[in-house]
Amino acid sequence: MLIGFESGTIVMWDLRAKRADFRIYYDEAIHSVSWHHEGRQFMCSHSDGSLSMWNLRNTTKPFQVTFPHGKTQRDGRKESCKPILKVEYKTSRNSSEAFIIFSGGLSYDKAGRRPTLTIMHGKAITVLEMDYPIVDFMVLCETPYLNELQEPYAVVVLLEKDFVVVDLTQSSFPIFENAYPMDIHESPVTCTAYFADCPPDIIPVLYSIGAKHKKTGYSHKEWPVTGGTWTVGSQTYPEIIITGHADGSIKFWDATAITLQMLYKLKTSKVFEKPKTGDVGRSADLVEEDPYAVQMINWCPQSRIFCVVGISAHVILYRFSKHDANTIITSLEVRLQCEMEDVISPSDTENTPCFSDPSSYSPQAQPPSPRSNTPDSGRDSIPSLKVKDQMIRMPPGYQAELVVQLSWTDGEPPQQITSLDLNSAYGLLALGNCNGLAIVDYLQKTVLLCMSTLELYGSADPFQRLTRSPRKNRQSTSGLTELSDNQVSLDVERSKSPTSDHVNGHCTSPTSQPCPSGRARVPGGPEGPRLARRGPGRPPFRKAQSAACMEVSLPVSSLTEESRENSFSRSRSSSVSSIDRETKEAVTTLQFAESYGRKSDALPTPCLWVGTSLGLVLIIPMSIPTDEQERLEDPVTVAPTGTVLMLKGSVLRFGFLDCGGALINSPYEVWRDQQAPDDPDRPRKRKLVNFSPSSSQEACGDGHLAVVCSERQAKVFLMPSQACLYVHNITESSFVLRADMVSVCNSFCLACFCANGHVMILSLPSLRPLLDVSYLPLTDMRIARTFCFTNGGQALYLCSPTEIQRITYSQEMCDNLQEMLGELFIPIETPEAQNRGFLKGFFSGNAQNFDREELFGEAAAGKASRSLAQHIPGQGGMEGMKAAAGGVVGELARARIALDERGQRLGELEERTALMMASAENFSKHAHELMLKCKDKKWYQF
Repeated sequence: MLIGFESGTIVMWDLRAKRADFRIYYDEAIHSVSWHHEGRQFMCSHSDGSLSMWNLRNTTKPFQVTFPHGKTQRDGRKESCKPILKVEYKTSRNSSEAFIIFSGGLSYDKAGRRPTLTIMHGKAITVLEMDYPIVDFMVLCETPYLNELQEPYAVVVLLEKDFVVVDLTQSSFPIFENAYPMDIHESPVTCTAYFADCPPDIIPVLYSIGAKHKKTGYSHKEWPVTGGTWTVGSQTYPEIIITGHADGSIKFWDATAITLQMLYKLKTSKVFEKPKTGDVGRSADLVEEDPYAVQMINWCPQSRIFCVVGISAHVILYRFSKHDANTIITSLEVRLQCEMEDVISPSDTENTPCFSDPSSYSPQAQPPSPRSNTPDSGRDSIPSLKVKDQMIRMPPGYQAELVVQLSWTDGEPPQQITSLDLNSAYGLLALGNCNGLAIVDYLQKTVLLCMSTLELYGSADPFQRLTRSPRKNRQSTSGLTELSDNQVSLDVERSKSPTSDHVNGHCTSPTSQPCPSGRARVPGGPEGPRLARRGPGRPPFRKAQSAACMEVSLPVSSLTEESRENSFSRSRSSSVSSIDRETKEAVTTLQFAESYGRKSDALPTPCLWVGTSLGLVLIIPMSIPTDEQERLEDPVTVAPTGTVLMLKGSVLRFGFLDCGGALINSPYEVWRDQQAPDDPDRPRKRKLVNFSPSSSQEACGDGHLAVVCSERQAKVFLMPSQACLYVHNITESSFVLRADMVSVCNSFCLACFCANGHVMILSLPSLRPLLDVSYLPLTDMRIARTFCFTNGGQALYLCSPTEIQRITYSQEMCDNLQEMLGELFIPIETPEAQNRGFLKGFFSGNAQNFDREELFGEAAAGKASRSLAQHIPGQGGMEGMKAAAGGVVGELARARIALDERGQRLGELEERTALMMASAENFSKHAHELMLKCKDKKWYQF
């Protein structure tokens, strides 16, 4: 074995004798050593960017020194280059020229170049630039033995954030298409969604479309790295993970069982025109360097309609098609901006709420118009991004159909969208922010509703709200904030949650101490005007910031937890509460459903459930034409009724059950390809699937149950009477970050993830605690932004900027997980070395070491004839005794090595036997379970 040192020393080490055979001293630091296959030559890489070739017969100096990337100077010498960190020297049978592969060695005058891998084959030098620094590389050869021709066919390169394999059998050295996902973090992940038990045909369709969009130039050979096995287990159902990224891209991943394979990639930035030089300043106030960053995603797997919410206050609606399309994207612009801020105070239950004239607080909602931009308006009525207005050719896959953008108002950018929901059966899209709510009919491409949250209450507003001018409001806000910083800043910081405060890389919960990096900036500070212009819920989004480090806010409001609790206190006066807090009421969650908008309703109708940051729930009934032609022509009627339900904390999730406890899914439209050729015999019609409560409704008649979960508590209401049947205070010392209604073991429950790291599972509809585990303390906002539950007792989040962590809280899933786990390594036999005869080696010209026993011993040459003389050694004195003793020691050493090898083989055999026994036991167990499962079944049940 050869060992090189940075001091320039090369040591030839005998592994059997455990001693150094010789040492070589060189004047340059040595980074790596590579043997030649003949065993007499070796190559070294040095810190000056040179490669030296040595011969064991003459170790005084190298017989060849080259600078692959060095330039020849005037004095004829080569200039020094960057260090060559590793070199591999391999030979090939089909070519007389060897492969020399090394990393580094570039000239110092090429500053800023990316890490490189150089392949030298004959006189050709190919430099491959890598996206990330090279950790290590290895050349894959046909044989593992160094004394044979290597026949290299690929180079495996391990990068800091990737894994690349280069094909050496082609002169262009293409790379292999990676069989495993290594680019989750190609752009920082900003949001995630997890869908289990998807329609079975969705994964093959996405994979076939995504395969057509893959890059060209890959090697046509199969992935050369093999090893390891896995099984899918007995429980397999389609699972899809969707990730949104800072560059506006969307990735669909196949997460079935334990696999993770990218299916399809969608780029939302292609919908917009590239900003011109004059438009950069306008969009810079809204976002810094990532104007297309994805904030939220909404996907209906049944209808294959997909919605994306961007950081620039825009929503893009996509439809799936297997055919190309040439179309113009429709753009709608909405002015969802309040002119005056609302001061909120609790109202007494005995008194009639104060309700001022609607004209005094009406938002400036404009009718949808393409590009309403007048010279007098300046920045008013202008969206942050410009949608392409020309005909666009869209490839198969998800094709953009509609873009809804919130426009600027009075020189201020729009507030970010905090909630979104879509229903394909209704053909409606709803979005909300801290100013109000907008409902869009994406079939007729019109805006149905654009109102502030205050207008939605009507006379049923539970708060007293006083309105003041924006200028006066801002001045008083700054003064009050400065006053509170000196007196109650600590209490305010402790009471903030992600839905009420912008946290810079940290999550502030009621149990945590204030952190300087997470403190809210006051408008009077250096960045005051800019932050005031953004308003609540308007954090900047900087380049290369993922959910791990960006300033984010979940469904947003600037109302603190203290003021929320005080909103439900009847003891404090209106004036004190008004001085303490002032805010806008944000729409934090939305959901379309078949429900009852009024207590007097006899039948369920399409409704929109609206949850706000003050813990209030509003129900908005709608009248939608049922006939397909009428649906495309007649308007949809939206009539807010002022129905209000109240909870503690911001509302996070809605769910609906029948009286038997079964989940009522929202209606949807069955997918149909609108770009497919028309068939006169089979006209395309909308096919709607509606879910109604089960027939067993003795307990509650024709009504249903509504489950509402907020940051603090969960309630179950009986509809249409709106009576509260069950209530459970989820947490008092923390707050809920994520809540979802999921199915586990053929039943439904409410899954919650709290800021203190607790995962809590509540039964439905009784809201009894089933599980409360302290799993993961919330240390940064990456977890809060990406944590999500799904069916089957599973959840996921980003445990680091480059890793997705899946967890389960179901025992059934845990048992199945053991069956899905595979083996990382497969034990294989070492291939035997090539059998080379003496004459073949002698005439081949390649030097090879032989000993006398191998050349003339009985094992190789056979037993000698009796007629031939035979040398019989006799007593040779001390020299003979030394020789005999050395022979005995050598024999003992060889016997010891043989015993070690035999023991190693016996150990491997024992391990394989144990694996076979375990496999047999597993097979017996599964066979017994299958027998028990099928024992009582009749022949017609199979």
